[in-house]
Amino acid sequence: MKKKYFGTDGIRGKVGESLITPEFALKLGWAAGRVLAKTGTKKVLIGKDPRISGYMLEAALQAGLTAAGLRPVLMGPMPTPAIAYLTHTFRAAAGIVISASHNPYYDNGIKFFNAQGTKLSEKVELEIEAEIDKELICVESSKLGKAYRITDAAGRYIEFCKSTFPIQQNLNNFKIVVDCANGATYHIAPSVLSELGASIVTMGVEPNGVNINLNCGATSMQAISERVVQEKADFGIAYDGDGDRVMMVDHTGYVLDGDELIYIIARDRLRNGTLNGGVVGTKMSNLGLEIALKKLGIPFERSDVGDRHVMELMKKNGWSLGAENSGHVICSEYLETGDGIVSGLQVIAAMKSSRLTLHELRQGMCKYPQVMLNIRFDNAIDPLQDKDVLAEQVRIQALLADHGRVLLRKSGTEPVFRVMVESDEAEEVVRGYAQSIADKVKI
Repeated sequence: MKKKYFGTDGIRGKVGESLITPEFALKLGWAAGRVLAKTGTKKVLIGKDPRISGYMLEAALQAGLTAAGLRPVLMGPMPTPAIAYLTHTFRAAAGIVISASHNPYYDNGIKFFNAQGTKLSEKVELEIEAEIDKELICVESSKLGKAYRITDAAGRYIEFCKSTFPIQQNLNNFKIVVDCANGATYHIAPSVLSELGASIVTMGVEPNGVNINLNCGATSMQAISERVVQEKADFGIAYDGDGDRVMMVDHTGYVLDGDELIYIIARDRLRNGTLNGGVVGTKMSNLGLEIALKKLGIPFERSDVGDRHVMELMKKNGWSLGAENSGHVICSEYLETGDGIVSGLQVIAAMKSSRLTLHELRQGMCKYPQVMLNIRFDNAIDPLQDKDVLAEQVRIQALLADHGRVLLRKSGTEPVFRVMVESDEAEEVVRGYAQSIADKVKI
């Protein structure tokens, strides 16, 4: 069955429109409560990023869940992977995250984790959708749920993050610039790094509800790149608004994406004998990653875009590493979802064990020039069915032959069409190829 409300990563949209309204959040909370009540566990965690609409949606979800007889546990502003971890450790029926991740403040979203801290199955999502379309009826008063707040959630997660870093190592000699995107990691990541011994310079740690992801964080790397050089720091780490993505910057200001970070982690594990199988990337992963891993004898496979698909292929293969070039890096021995803080610590651990700088560690992988253009389009028009767009794709792929590739896809979370072109030619040439396809999209 085709899903009516859930997208590739929960439910997301512009606040006050479509599904991101207090009315829908109330009904969603009630519907999810009806389905989750069947598990026999009434506890459901709710976390959020700091965007202003989170207060409204949190209250509505809380009302819906209690109307269904469940007990919401309010965690306050917390990274998405923290809710995944805490849902499992609290033995809750599910965890709910109110966040639109890397989107601007005027968007928001609602996504779920199951009791194991992984994404809900499509079967459960369909069950919730079926309940949404029913009339909302409260349980009788004596069975209504009660909400309560956990005040030490941040501390619990900080200790978990620190536990993923080698106990015999510390960060005493590192100066690190940390950009928290004015998002959910603002009170977590600086504590993790400083408690491990680092000297830190912080950016994006003053959320006001409307500045999340605004010219900062993992989706806007220029500021941290310049700051690392200015501060003469050893490196920089940037997270996105909900903390499931990470990007890093070496001491020269060079930005390392998810492809380069997973390469560093995989090569380090190969060296110390802890690599479990191979690496899962996506259709967007740079050819340079595939080639570099092949040279090391590390298997590599591509999944569809989305950390859910990456994790599914990792499980199928029995592998523990996967990543998207956007910065979702999964080390499944810790969490079966992208975790920016934990993944960044694995890269730092590789620096410590190899005694190499981040700049030196990235030298083993040579990225192909890759250009991605994002084009907002009218939902009524599907660029993937447009004959002019498809004809131009065929023409460009013929020019690239076997020296590059073209990938077209629609975002699963917003009305954006993505054009990616990758080749061993100069970047300006590759950009021209991508732009010629983008120009055919009817917006």
